[in-house]
Amino acid sequence: MDQLKSLETLRAILPELTGLRKDTPHVNIRIGISTGDVVVGTIGSENAKSYMVIGDTVNLGSRLESANRIYGTRILINESTWAQVGSEMVTREIDSLLVKGKTEPTRVFELLGVEGEVPDKTLRLRDQYCAALSAYRAQDWAQAEKAFQACLDVIPNDGRAQVFLSRTCRLREQPPGDSWNGVWHLESK
Repeated sequence: MDQLKSLETLRAILPELTGLRKDTPHVNIRIGISTGDVVVGTIGSENAKSYMVIGDTVNLGSRLESANRIYGTRILINESTWAQVGSEMVTREIDSLLVKGKTEPTRVFELLGVEGEVPDKTLRLRDQYCAALSAYRAQDWAQAEKAFQACLDVIPNDGRAQVFLSRTCRLREQPPGDSWNGVWHLESK
């Protein structure tokens, strides 16, 4: 959250730093956070060494960072991270994903902000989105479509609701069947 605040400061001083008064580049960041076991250390030979962090947890964090593009989010966290932030942070569940290279899905959450600092409008959106996601997972396409549209009535440019509204329309036309578990397969890295 501090990095996002610092980004706003950087954007404000970027014209001064670059000397550009117009057409200043738009700088943005996406963050993926995954909590779990990793291997940390220096890897390589005497001639070529690298300090690295490797493991499934690192790979998942990278996939979550990339998934921000799809959902229009800034910070996505995995379920392990979500369990640890507890009531200190406000989150909303975004999806259940099966990322490339994994065989088990993971629930993915958007980090919305520090408890007590999140605008009421965002909290209303979160609650509406939760109801929409529940209808979506129950394959109640009409209710899901209505509920995701209601999300867009709260915040019209909410990328998450737009993604699911589009997805719901496709699934309504071609229902996935009774064995469908609501997990979305994320093929890109």
